[in-house]
Amino acid sequence: MKKLYFLLVLSIVISCKKEEKKKPSLSKKPIPAIILTDERKVTIDTAVINKFKSETLQQFYTASENTTVWGNLKKRTFVLTQLQNSDALGLNPDDYKITQLKNFESRISSLSDADLAAYDVLLTYNFEKYLNHIYKGKLDPKKIYGNWDLEEKTFDINNVLIKAFNNNKLDSIVENIQPKTLIYKQLLKALEIINKFPEDDIKLIEGVTKLTLNDTNPALVTIKKRLMYWNDMPKRDSLNKIYDQKTFEAVKKFQERHGLAADGVIGVGTISALNYSKEKRREQIIANLERWRWYPSELVENYFIINIPDYSLNVVENQDTTLVRNIAVGTNKRRTPVITSKLRTVVFNPTWTVPPTILKEDVVPAMKRNRNYLAKKNITIYDSAGNVVEPHAWNENKPNRYRYVQSPGYNNSLGVMKIMFPNHYSVYLHDTNHRNIFGRSNRSLSSGCVRVENPLELAQHILDEEGTWPKDRIDTIIASKKTTSVKITKKYALYQWYWTAWSKKNQLLFRADIYDLDSGLYALLRN
Repeated sequence: MKKLYFLLVLSIVISCKKEEKKKPSLSKKPIPAIILTDERKVTIDTAVINKFKSETLQQFYTASENTTVWGNLKKRTFVLTQLQNSDALGLNPDDYKITQLKNFESRISSLSDADLAAYDVLLTYNFEKYLNHIYKGKLDPKKIYGNWDLEEKTFDINNVLIKAFNNNKLDSIVENIQPKTLIYKQLLKALEIINKFPEDDIKLIEGVTKLTLNDTNPALVTIKKRLMYWNDMPKRDSLNKIYDQKTFEAVKKFQERHGLAADGVIGVGTISALNYSKEKRREQIIANLERWRWYPSELVENYFIINIPDYSLNVVENQDTTLVRNIAVGTNKRRTPVITSKLRTVVFNPTWTVPPTILKEDVVPAMKRNRNYLAKKNITIYDSAGNVVEPHAWNENKPNRYRYVQSPGYNNSLGVMKIMFPNHYSVYLHDTNHRNIFGRSNRSLSSGCVRVENPLELAQHILDEEGTWPKDRIDTIIASKKTTSVKITKKYALYQWYWTAWSKKNQLLFRADIYDLDSGLYALLRN
């Protein structure tokens, strides 16, 4: 009897494991039948469909009983036009076999039944691919980056496509499934704008490290040409070697568009931005369009949105920007992760536990040089039992056996406040003990978390929904130096994202690609 019971349990466990491995269906709803009209149609051999190894394609033709569906000239023309003009969305027509499809179309009246079937399946396969690309991007960020934590976008493509097909509303699909976000629309406009610029044959600016007003330098001729090319300077100038007032104002305009300190000083950052060609800027825009297809298609009612390369945080409530903050982000070596999450808790007077990377790269070398290094920073060492370890008793050969905790206070590495949200990287928004950094134009200098300027005002803004968190209440908590956690009752999403290009009022806006992601992403898109 015991043996029989054991076998029964074992069979249930094995059955459960097999069930877990079963792949979920790609379609959440029953697929409607395709309504066919009286145009020429032929039966398709399932081998023609199966060679594409696409489950959605198989489901599509199951809905037509494996019969060709694109007999209507108007519908075919719409699809072909979309694929042909996909470059207007930053996509590559070659990804959709447009040349091969147009060749089939040019011979449509003389195609054999087999060729007509092949054309029909190829058209469907590439149109579905195109729709997937404009909805959620061509690439999967989780397969490219190790520190991108975005929810996967699901798309019931056959229900969307077949309903539009049956209702003769194919033209509505492309518009409806693209992201509705403002930045995405601004990127499409940016691509339209840059495509109208003439070809760029201006040589590179070389041998310049710093130029200020009234300086004279031969490179200024090229600098002025570039400023005129990008419409930051009127195309009426003698193109001399003098850094005059008109050029000075044009440089400031250029710097502002590129997120640089608009001081008119032509330094390394300004020269680097000036040396971008039209084609490189176009590639940058296309890379950013792909990113915005990875992000949610629509944003929730209340959210924090962080643009990592722009060093900016905006609080948006009911479609209105209610607070803007300068931020500092991770260095290229210790990058701030891209995250979509939800705000959970404000912690006043936080402690700070030294993370493994900082322990290995910063703390251990410093402790080996000076055993009082941590004590000076008000950091206590604890062993695995929670006992305090004196610096002289610290084992430098086994630093990972300890915890290193900094006490709360104004000089704590997290400052006097942090905001927590679920993520896989142990990062958060926080104050800093280096409060003078926010005046810098380059603020890629943290260890991965996001440092926020004037964070207590931000905390009050999100907590004081019903007038229960006035400034003096927060000040009292801070003065106590007691760690206090407060749940955020209002629902805020956190969009901690990365984009380096967009447009505003018909002007192109760019930011430095601080993590060197743009060119690599573009190369993958065109691979």
